[in-house]
Amino acid sequence: MPERILANNIRLAYDDYGDGDTTLILLHGLTANLMSFEGLKEAGLGSDADNYRVVRVDLRGRGDSDKPETGYHMRDHAKDILDLMTALNIERATLVGHSFGGLLSVYLSAYHPDKFDKIVLLDVGLEATHPDTLPKIQPSLDRLGTTVPSWDEYINAIKASAYYTDTKWTPDINAYYRYDVERLDGGAVRSKVYADGIEEAVKHIIEDDWTEHFKAVNHPALLVYAPQPMAEGGAPILSEAGAEETVNLIPNCQSFPVSGHHITMVFGDHAPNVVGAIRAFVW
Repeated sequence: MPERILANNIRLAYDDYGDGDTTLILLHGLTANLMSFEGLKEAGLGSDADNYRVVRVDLRGRGDSDKPETGYHMRDHAKDILDLMTALNIERATLVGHSFGGLLSVYLSAYHPDKFDKIVLLDVGLEATHPDTLPKIQPSLDRLGTTVPSWDEYINAIKASAYYTDTKWTPDINAYYRYDVERLDGGAVRSKVYADGIEEAVKHIIEDDWTEHFKAVNHPALLVYAPQPMAEGGAPILSEAGAEETVNLIPNCQSFPVSGHHITMVFGDHAPNVVGAIRAFVW
């Protein structure tokens, strides 16, 4: 189970594994949690073969971290991570951010450059900050705040969603969703994610000038993106054109396409491709 530590006047849940000269801080997506990186761990990220210390964290309002009523701007999340680094005696790190966590990585890199060496962006770019991205992630938003009579009903509904109809269900995906829920009386379950915090975070993303944030990144950056649509007949979170746009915005950025879509790219058989790209870039 994750530990909890005081950072920016709240308790953040995190885990910490591996050992090495390079510290990777893994930052998850908008409604996700630290277990969204379980597939990367099982694919060997931070294993004895790597010279990495890996820190995974539940962002505020998610997982087992505190859920303050307000304070979900990127600057609030950034202060959380900077304070976490201080508390864990991490002087410098490489950021690996998926989706929302990638935007947070951009923000941290742009405005706190002395604390980081490189950033890895997993399927996120300027395109993901546009309001028309919201319908693509609506199934993830719909589960928030809803009480479901049982775990089986909860997970079966997720398995039947458009995101997973053509996906091999793997133990790492299952572990991610199990960690996502709190158990209520009578066997009912509900996502741990604080829905109002997510709404505030989305509002701030749409209002911010992300073109300037991306341009302000001067660290070496790797964009690992999954051009497969999220659902049949749909569109990817980050298109080929969106990936190219992002590479052109960041002064020192390269891109690498992988299999899977926005969610599944970090799980199951797709995860080793992402781990391989991270290793090649960080080394």
